[in-house]
Amino acid sequence: MIRFILLQNRQGKTRLAKYYVPLEDSEKHKVEYEVHRLVVNRDPKFTNFVEFRTHKVIYRRYAGLFFSLCVDITDNELAYLECIHLFVEILDHFFSNVCELDLVFNFHKVYLILDEFILAGELQETSKKRMGELEKLD
Repeated sequence: MIRFILLQNRQGKTRLAKYYVPLEDSEKHKVEYEVHRLVVNRDPKFTNFVEFRTHKVIYRRYAGLFFSLCVDITDNELAYLECIHLFVEILDHFFSNVCELDLVFNFHKVYLILDEFILAGELQETSKKRMGELEKLD
């Protein structure tokens, strides 16, 4: 199960955060800070999987953005790494080469796409064609 998803820039600003487990606001800020410190300082030679508390963080860097998923320790890392890549491809399709500003100024669309893609911490829709139909909602 996905516990949370974070999109952060290199400076640590969170551009998107979606939690699928209940956390206090102070705990959310602490988690965001810890995850950023964990992934930004890792050597690119290492894998994109790292243990975080009693869970795993799977992350991927695209340009200046870090896409991070926190999942259960027993979940398949490669499946979630592919999930991150698919989410970025879908965002690229919607925003024609997505950038950080697209996430900031169109956050409502990004959350709509994310809610179609992941529901209650479980991956729901993996079809790019189906996700492309969301454009008709505009």
